[in-house]
Amino acid sequence: MLLWVSLLVLAPISGQFATSSKSVISVHPPWTVAFPGEKVKLVCSGSHFKRPEMSTPYRWYYRGKQISETSSNTYEVHDSGEYRCQAPDSIKSSSVSLLFSQATLILQAPLYVFEGDSVVLRCRAKAGVALTNVILYKNDRLLAFLSNTSDFHIHQADLKDNGAYKCSGFKKDSSSVVSNRVKIQVQELFPPPVMKASSFQPIEGELVTLTCETQLPSQKSDVRLQFCFFKDGQTLQSGWSSSPEFQINTIWREDSGSYWCQAQAVTSLVWKQSQTSKIYVQRGVAKVQIHTRPALEFVIPGQELVLICSVDGVPGLVRISWYKTSNKESMKIKIQNSLEAEFKISMVKNSDAGEYYCEANNGGLSFLSKPVTINVKVPVSPPGLTLSPPGDRALEGDMVTLHCEAQRGSLPIQYQFFREDVFLKEIEVTSLRTSSFSFSLTAEHSGNYYCTADNGLGAQRSRAVHLSVIVPVSHPVLTLSPPGPWAVEGDLMTLHCVAQKGSPPIQYRFYHGDVTLGSSSVPSGGGASFSFSVTSELSGNYHCTADNGFGSHKSEAISLSVTVPVSRPVLTIRTPRAQPVVGDIVELHCEAQRGSPPILYQFYHEDVILGSSSTPSGGSSLSLFLTEEHSGKYACVVSNGWGSQRSDTVSLSVRVPVSHAVLTLRAPRAQTVEGDMVELHCEARRGSPPIWYQFYHEDVTLGSSSAPSGGGASFNLSLTAEHSGNYFCKANNDLGAQHSEVVTFNVLVPVSRPVLTLRAPRSQAMVGDMVELHCEVQRGSPPILYQFYHENVTLESSSAPYGGGASFNLSLTTQHSGNYSCEANNGLGAQHSEAVTLSITGLTGSRSGPVATGVTGGLLSLLGLAAAALLLYYWLPRKAGGKSNSDPSRRPSSSDSQEPTYHNVPTWIELQPVYSNGEDVVYTEVRSIQKGNKHAAASTPGLLKNSDSSVIYSQVRVASTPASRPQLLASSAPHR
Repeated sequence: MLLWVSLLVLAPISGQFATSSKSVISVHPPWTVAFPGEKVKLVCSGSHFKRPEMSTPYRWYYRGKQISETSSNTYEVHDSGEYRCQAPDSIKSSSVSLLFSQATLILQAPLYVFEGDSVVLRCRAKAGVALTNVILYKNDRLLAFLSNTSDFHIHQADLKDNGAYKCSGFKKDSSSVVSNRVKIQVQELFPPPVMKASSFQPIEGELVTLTCETQLPSQKSDVRLQFCFFKDGQTLQSGWSSSPEFQINTIWREDSGSYWCQAQAVTSLVWKQSQTSKIYVQRGVAKVQIHTRPALEFVIPGQELVLICSVDGVPGLVRISWYKTSNKESMKIKIQNSLEAEFKISMVKNSDAGEYYCEANNGGLSFLSKPVTINVKVPVSPPGLTLSPPGDRALEGDMVTLHCEAQRGSLPIQYQFFREDVFLKEIEVTSLRTSSFSFSLTAEHSGNYYCTADNGLGAQRSRAVHLSVIVPVSHPVLTLSPPGPWAVEGDLMTLHCVAQKGSPPIQYRFYHGDVTLGSSSVPSGGGASFSFSVTSELSGNYHCTADNGFGSHKSEAISLSVTVPVSRPVLTIRTPRAQPVVGDIVELHCEAQRGSPPILYQFYHEDVILGSSSTPSGGSSLSLFLTEEHSGKYACVVSNGWGSQRSDTVSLSVRVPVSHAVLTLRAPRAQTVEGDMVELHCEARRGSPPIWYQFYHEDVTLGSSSAPSGGGASFNLSLTAEHSGNYFCKANNDLGAQHSEVVTFNVLVPVSRPVLTLRAPRSQAMVGDMVELHCEVQRGSPPILYQFYHENVTLESSSAPYGGGASFNLSLTTQHSGNYSCEANNGLGAQHSEAVTLSITGLTGSRSGPVATGVTGGLLSLLGLAAAALLLYYWLPRKAGGKSNSDPSRRPSSSDSQEPTYHNVPTWIELQPVYSNGEDVVYTEVRSIQKGNKHAAASTPGLLKNSDSSVIYSQVRVASTPASRPQLLASSAPHR
């Protein structure tokens, strides 16, 4: 059984039982090239010493990926590529590359070829293909003809068989085919062995073991090896042995010489020889040694100690003597028939310390052992730990020394230093009972320190000493929250200052520029913060300082730019005068007192943008050339990306100089009549209020009126005759006066009651006298039509175109006695005079004839003129519209009662012929008014200005003789 175990132990190095932890993959049949469809089985081999109870599966890999797990060690494949396997208790195998070829001719060779292997190279054609003249080539040189068989055998593979192989053949059609190329690399079955000896310089009488070591490859782990050992050309045993070891139980001086071994494969007869090794056998000497029980180099007082003296190489009966160097007293104890002796100290004392040795004497020779020193050790006392420099506080960077000292204890003493149970240093002292440990302090060195002392008899621990390492503050780091170099006014910002190193408490101070903002003391480490609400004045650089009493340090500065939202702007309008006028240039100036630039300014007029500009500071201005439309409400808006603000509204009233005034007359009728109430209206179409209006009549001021809110103004006149003439008005709003065009109108005055006077040559009228009837009004607008009546019979009509009176001459007859009157009419109403009685006396017959004749002739002439006028009266309307004068539509309505129109001609007027001046003129007015335009006719009485009315004045000239014939003549329009 022991031999079997030893063989197992030696197997990894001997070769016969060598195994590998790497899996081995093999192919069955052993070809790496096959035709598609043929069965190829992979076999996976692992450790030969796999435990039976293990159930780990076999793993199979294809092209680097696991494709299957099986409980058996075989796996059938059909695809070209690289395969690997992993057996239980082994690592992955090397890869094997398989090819399922579609070629007509393939050359098959085994996966591995080792020395001594019997190798078959098989040249195969595809099924159904017959080949002739099949030739095998090695390194492109003809090796063999395979005409009768497709196999080529290498019986004992050797290095000479290395090379590249292929085969070729001919088809029936004489075309040649060539197989794939196979490279054969013959590997060593095992390397030359190495012979090893348990000692190459043994002492006579010792056991020497020779070992022949070699290693089989994993693919050939089943090959059996046999070994043979040689000395100086002679075998040391009867022949080959399966064991790689050979033992020389007792070796002597004559066994010195050259040794080597050989290893050989049992089946293939491949053998290899190791190099020669020299073994020198030394002469044997007596050995006397002392051993202690227990096997200690020191003992503790009170402990039992046994010294054992062993003797080797001394023949015969040996007597042992014990010696101690300290007192030189021989202590002899005789032990019969024994090679060993003991010296026992039941309770060791300090005095037992010293050197001991033993002497072996066989009666002839005496041999002394080497001395053994027995140290009696005293356990160490609890050590004391002190600090240098003393104190429980020290600065980072200082050098501090820990002193650990045990007052008693046997040397050597091993001191160990600890901080918070963390091992720092170990020092062993052999001459003094104190130890020191120095180091430069860091912040991590704060804590409790202790030391231990141990001299092998038990460690003792000191009391803990606390050390606080004061770390001066490092340069602090200042950060801003929220981060970034920008902030908006009103934001809450926090400055955070922290020193990465520094013992608390730490005093932090915050600065804006050189102005202290605040401070904070942090008692337990960490940083400090300072919060503030941002204002525009807080733009600039910030820093902080940290101080814990060992020097103040300043942080790097950080910059903060405070963006100020724009304030509400103020809009001012700069004008050249208190009240701006059209044509002035005004400046709109908008300015926000606060706000970070750039600021965008926008100007609005009634919510319509006028313009915009961006300025860094000082506000913005906009110039306007004023027009009337620029009146209204103005505002400006400012923004800088942080909101916008709108100014209050500012009103601008642009004063407009008055335009030319327009004077209009508002009368109750077309022709104004004395007593009418007339309104004069003056208005300037343009102009800023208030407007002052003044009314003029022939450059004489009539009055004035104000229009506070614009528009026109009126002035009322109750008309008199003096109000006829030219009128104009003037408009003024302190920006320049403007005159209207001149308007002319006449005030028509109704005639007053006429006065009839009779102008006779004598106080008592007599037949034949020439009497002048004169009728005249004191007032009345011309033309005035006078009519004379005798006893209410019209005698004659006469017109005064330019005013004044009218006369009628009458040569008296007796019939002329009676009452006379006259009538005056200018279209505004007729007035009758008082009746005047004419008494005629002294009538003569001689004169009556001619007078009667003259009167009769005159009346006839007047009758003919009246008939002609009557015919003309009826003819003209028919000519114009075909309606008679009796047509109701031609009668004036009640609303036309004030219009100076005449609707019928006078009755027949009997005219007395006048012989004194040869002719009389009688005016007869005929007026025709069309329906629907009677106002037009009424507006211009006596004037031929409208096509719908006609005024015909006829002159009737009475000839000096009765035979004279009246003529109808058209005259020009009369003056009124």
